[in-house]
Amino acid sequence: MRLDDQPAYVLHARPWRETSLLVEVMTLEHGRVGLLARGVQGPKKQALRAALQPLQSIHFDAVMGGELAQLRRAESQDVAPRLHGNAMLAGFYMNELVMRLAPRNDPSPELFVAYGVLRSRLELPEVLAWSLRCFERDLLEALGVGFDWACAADGEAIDPAARYQLDPTQGPLRQLSERSSAERRGLATGAALLALAEDRLPAASDLASLRLQMRAVLLHHLGGRGLKSWEMLGDLSRPAE
Repeated sequence: MRLDDQPAYVLHARPWRETSLLVEVMTLEHGRVGLLARGVQGPKKQALRAALQPLQSIHFDAVMGGELAQLRRAESQDVAPRLHGNAMLAGFYMNELVMRLAPRNDPSPELFVAYGVLRSRLELPEVLAWSLRCFERDLLEALGVGFDWACAADGEAIDPAARYQLDPTQGPLRQLSERSSAERRGLATGAALLALAEDRLPAASDLASLRLQMRAVLLHHLGGRGLKSWEMLGDLSRPAE
């Protein structure tokens, strides 16, 4: 099967043998696709190598054959974001998350769109943490394991003044107020969940409450094996970071 003029984002590229690259891309029509790019070394291949850098938006031609498609052409569609510090780590994080959770050759146009939205917002430090939480929400939805963020697992409407634990299979579970202050700080606020439901930036303290609970849900779907980027990412819960 031929893949002609496919829009995609580059997730990862690594050397293979002496002159080739193994590349993972997220495509609009075919989901995550593995590509074998042969003979990309040399001065005449500089544009091709640049097109195959992580976060780059490309159009490509390839021929499917087994687990990997044979790349025939790739052209950059824009200039990839120039990232530093937390934004660079966030870009690494979203690529690693898609690499680990999105199955190969399984179309997911919703995830492709969500990836593009986050990519365009990586250079906005004031909303970086919120952008990541929204992407995590949209990723779970695209994979078919998302929640109704406005409704608790028992069917009751989310109370903005309450605290919730996110159960990976059931959704938000309201927690008793008798918990210690330290335990409550690790729970998501109802106001934060409603903000996700309404796609509305919450207050800084509510935004901070989402990070650990979202990470626990993702860890479940990652099979209990965490991400390398989690070890490098600082606390991006403060919008000013």
